[in-house]
Amino acid sequence: MPDYMRVLTTVDSAEEAERLGRSITGARLAACVQIVGPIRSLYWWQDEVEDAQEWQLLIKTTAERFPALEAHIKANHSYETPEIIIT
Repeated sequence: MPDYMRVLTTVDSAEEAERLGRSITGARLAACVQIVGPIRSLYWWQDEVEDAQEWQLLIKTTAERFPALEAHIKANHSYETPEIIIT
């Protein structure tokens, strides 16, 4: 795993993007969170293709902080199964 990484997640509103981004940076789990959106997402969920407007968070962090960041996202995200991708 690299020393530095970007972690990507998406949320369903600009307000949630700001709330989650501020909680991540406030907890010092990332040096920076960039919010991109709105974006259009087409994805499979519960045996159907969904078409949704989302906001993407690009989170800049370290490998050392990733486990705590992942736990923070899971605990504070509104989605049942939040997307958490290391880029």
